[in-house]
Amino acid sequence: MNNLFSVDSPIVAGTLLALIFLSVVTWSIALFKLWRHVQDGKHNRAFSDTFWATRDWQEAAEVAAQGEGDLARMGQAGFAEVKNLSAEQQDLKHQGAPQEVLERMLRQQVQNIQRYHERGLAELATIGSTAPFIGLFGTVWGIMHALQNIGKSGSASLDVVAGPIGEALIATAIGIATALPAVLAYNFFLRRLRLRITELENFAHDFLRLATKHNFKL
Repeated sequence: MNNLFSVDSPIVAGTLLALIFLSVVTWSIALFKLWRHVQDGKHNRAFSDTFWATRDWQEAAEVAAQGEGDLARMGQAGFAEVKNLSAEQQDLKHQGAPQEVLERMLRQQVQNIQRYHERGLAELATIGSTAPFIGLFGTVWGIMHALQNIGKSGSASLDVVAGPIGEALIATAIGIATALPAVLAYNFFLRRLRLRITELENFAHDFLRLATKHNFKL
């Protein structure tokens, strides 16, 4: 670590520190989102198996109330809206055909869950796109600083030139090493989010079908 910051330019040292910080942020976000993804996957599978094994509408509402995960939240929001429709509330929010009201609420719930799971993706995308340029900036500055020192010393032999320039190139290497995990994590979680949204939309469609079958009553 001491050799890493052996360059005598505070700008290059600060660039390396910034890249290391961004790398820590990347791995923290990626590991947390991976843990959440595994937990949500378990909850969704358990809820789906239990929910679709129920034999009546009322039992399904009880399963949704006790469930965990994104699908359970969809079910809870759906049954809460069905109760409101059963009560025939007359506020502006519930005016219109019951199917349209319930469909709008389910669509909003899907969007809310999507926004929740999008947390951290913007940070990963930003780190993945900017880290190489930050590293390149450190390299350019380090080379410029090294050439100035070489000019002052009046010596341009290979051993004098290679050392400072080689140290400056470390910034670019660290920038790439920081960006690569961020890009891979971003693409992975974006793909998983799209699959999750498709799963939620399918559940919303099936829930709307069941609610229509039961005349939006609970």
